[in-house]
Amino acid sequence: MGEQPNREELLRMGIRAAKAGNKEGARQIFERVLSDDNRNERAMMWMAKMADTRTERKQWLNRVLSVNPDNAQAQQALTRIDYRRSAKENRTLVLFGVLTGVLIVLAITIIVIVAVVK
Repeated sequence: MGEQPNREELLRMGIRAAKAGNKEGARQIFERVLSDDNRNERAMMWMAKMADTRTERKQWLNRVLSVNPDNAQAQQALTRIDYRRSAKENRTLVLFGVLTGVLIVLAITIIVIVAVVK
């Protein structure tokens, strides 16, 4: 009967699977690593990289930081996520402001035209 792979071998297998595009297989391997060692930063970082949503990615990154608040890679990834969200919100606000400005100019133009016609 074959010997079970150790945690480091499992991590390498998971990383190879992730890099090969086998997200589901990689997730299963990383979950196995985390079931043995729920504080394994490398497995959590890979889970964050493979997350399907921003929310899921942030949860994994925050979990990494709860284990190691000094993890620079997790801190930088969270900063990038927050920056992108802020940039998107700012673009939305600018667009709303421009549209509001155009509507105000149109309203004033209509009021002026109506006043001149009378």
